Amino acid sequence: MSSGLLASTCVPSVFSPGLAGFEVLAVEASVVQNYSFSVPSFLRFVQPSIELTNATFCNVTVTYTHPGEEDRVSVEAWLPPPQDWNERFEGVGGGGWGAGRFFLSYSTMAGALAEGFATVTTDAGLSDQINPDTWALSSSGHVNWHLMENFAHRALGDAAVIGKSVTRQFYGKAPLYSYFNGCSQGGRQGYALAQWHPTAYDGISAGAPALYYPEIASTLYWPQQYMNDINYYPYGCEVDAIVLAAISQCDDLDGVKDGIISDVDKCFETFDPSELVGQSINCSETGQLTTISAGAADVVKASWAGMTFADGKRWHGYRPGADLSGNLEPLLKEGMAKTNCTSGTCTGIPSPLPVAWFRFFLAKDPNFDVAGMPESEFQRLVHLAQEEYTDLMSTTNPDLSKFRDAGGKLVSFHGLADQMLPDQVTRDYYNEVTKLLPDVHDFYRYFPAPGVGHCFGQRGGSPLDLFQQLRAWVENGTAPESSPVTFMDDSGETMSRVICPYPQEGSYNANCGAPADASCWSCQLRNKETPLVRDEL
Repeated sequence: MSSGLLASTCVPSVFSPGLAGFEVLAVEASVVQNYSFSVPSFLRFVQPSIELTNATFCNVTVTYTHPGEEDRVSVEAWLPPPQDWNERFEGVGGGGWGAGRFFLSYSTMAGALAEGFATVTTDAGLSDQINPDTWALSSSGHVNWHLMENFAHRALGDAAVIGKSVTRQFYGKAPLYSYFNGCSQGGRQGYALAQWHPTAYDGISAGAPALYYPEIASTLYWPQQYMNDINYYPYGCEVDAIVLAAISQCDDLDGVKDGIISDVDKCFETFDPSELVGQSINCSETGQLTTISAGAADVVKASWAGMTFADGKRWHGYRPGADLSGNLEPLLKEGMAKTNCTSGTCTGIPSPLPVAWFRFFLAKDPNFDVAGMPESEFQRLVHLAQEEYTDLMSTTNPDLSKFRDAGGKLVSFHGLADQMLPDQVTRDYYNEVTKLLPDVHDFYRYFPAPGVGHCFGQRGGSPLDLFQQLRAWVENGTAPESSPVTFMDDSGETMSRVICPYPQEGSYNANCGAPADASCWSCQLRNKETPLVRDEL
């Protein structure tokens, strides 16, 4: 289709989206030409890198409100020319405090467009997709619950309906299949769609999801809170040395030396950071030999053991191998025990994500001093988070029967070296669904990914074929029995293997050949379940 002909169909009058419960405020439509984007795999999560070159598409934005709530939500769809459309539809997720319609979402949409998908994103009515300080609280200082509901799930269902509506009106027919792809907050959105809007998508890919949101959002601050409580902030090099020592010691628990920890449970049980106290290391922050301190070991142990509740119970901590300092992962550079020691005295550097959580959603005070929060106040606010946000934001309803009955398929992965969201939350949720729906494996599969950080990165290989496997499952019934991954070990050798749907795990056949050969790996049931938390540090 020529750009001139596309321009005649890419006009607001073509589109008249309607849905009970909201009022359309505006429809915009325009032709975008010569749009190019190099989309790296880490912005597609379960898909390889792709090039979008000189693309032409119809950009449609529908703005609407839920009457009486004074919100203003925008849904944006990118529609390729009819001859380039693959007759499929893809919704994309957001990240952090963003529902979508910002640079992360646009990157994923560019990848979808390159493959011929009509694709959609929503801003959920949030005025800022990075910082919640502009929308979290109303003028009266109360949490804006209408926008929180949009963010939690409602706008996601709206976007699917509106996006498919404009797709049908543009092409004259509905998409054959619809998919959703997201990670982190976008992963939680995928689960929210399966739970709250079970007929919205045929297939959902949801990576590293922020499930059990009240607890996990608080967990993001736990290592900083612990350092504040003990008034000790280690050099990042000390933390890195302990993490790297854990990887070295626990690397071959699966029988293969490849620079990653596959059995994170066993490593957690057997590796003691305190054994490194007193060792000398080269430290870039001091420019000289530095001794690993007892305080550094305590910070690592607390980060691994998990957030302590007032009654002595613990929430999931980070895994051995996760980048606690933010120094080991060159792309994300995000560590929950991050410190700044440039002045000679170390201070904590918290992620802005949990700072906003405590400041706006729990304390409900833009000026709340998160860094000065005593342990008693931390405990009070963590308890408040569970009381106020579990029903809306936890996203852990195990009853996926409506999603199953609608024919939906859900694939999920979580890195076992995730430095932001502990992987145990995804495992816990899968187990809860299994208790309720014993046929869970027929429609939902979860792939733990050894050595992978938050959504991407670290040493392990991301499952870049998983989205294509989801399509095969939806469209021809071929369920993913394993998913291939490729990465480099410490020596630079390329390693190929498979990751497996839980509760199976990858098993190397030592009689087969080289561990770098994926054909020497198979999926086997786990021999045992290990404790998820320690009772004490």
